[in-house]
Amino acid sequence: MQAAINTIAVSNVQPQVAEGFLNKLPQQARETLLSLAHTSSYPSGISLFNEKDASSAVFFVLEGEVKLSMNSSEGKRLILRIARKGEVLGLASTLSGKPREISGETLYPAKIATVRRCEFLEFLARHPEAYPIVTEELSRSYNLACDQLRTVGLSASAPEKLARLLLEWSENGQKTERGTRCRFPLTHGEIGEFIGASRETVTRTLSVFKSRQLVIFNGSTLMIPSRAALESLAHN
Repeated sequence: MQAAINTIAVSNVQPQVAEGFLNKLPQQARETLLSLAHTSSYPSGISLFNEKDASSAVFFVLEGEVKLSMNSSEGKRLILRIARKGEVLGLASTLSGKPREISGETLYPAKIATVRRCEFLEFLARHPEAYPIVTEELSRSYNLACDQLRTVGLSASAPEKLARLLLEWSENGQKTERGTRCRFPLTHGEIGEFIGASRETVTRTLSVFKSRQLVIFNGSTLMIPSRAALESLAHN
């Protein structure tokens, strides 16, 4: 049974403005958009939307992280990326009116602001100054999808794919005397879904990385002693 979801109407309680899409809007447009939203707090592992669903709303990640994925007809899953605070989800399908092409599931407890499709389209009609920001976001999503396809489809080996993923994940990590540290909560199976490899392949490759001191794991914390060493492997 799914955990309870606490919902608050944003028209009564304004959420903290997320970094990213919302903050790029002019103040008046941002306040108008937030007045249309409803914010909900979700536990981890909750499905926000599913592939092939009708597009009924856009979602703004105010807190937490959301795992975005797609499935083949045989049930094989590919994780596209992890959406973080400040990102907008479901924008392309909301604009086109076509069914959703990806699924979204909370990876950690998250706070999500939701704006219904009809209200979002009306907002755009009243605030054309938002269109350049929407275009920028669509371009960003396209570039991220290309990067993921490049990693999965064009990288020559599992070590190269995994090195690329770890470098991307840790890009904004904390710099310390011992290296770059970040949170990395994915299981070996989920890593495999990220890079198009089996769980067993991921386990073997991580064991090699650990033995070569390329990575150090402590629970869900990832430490990369030398990004340069991992980069040399990623570009083999």
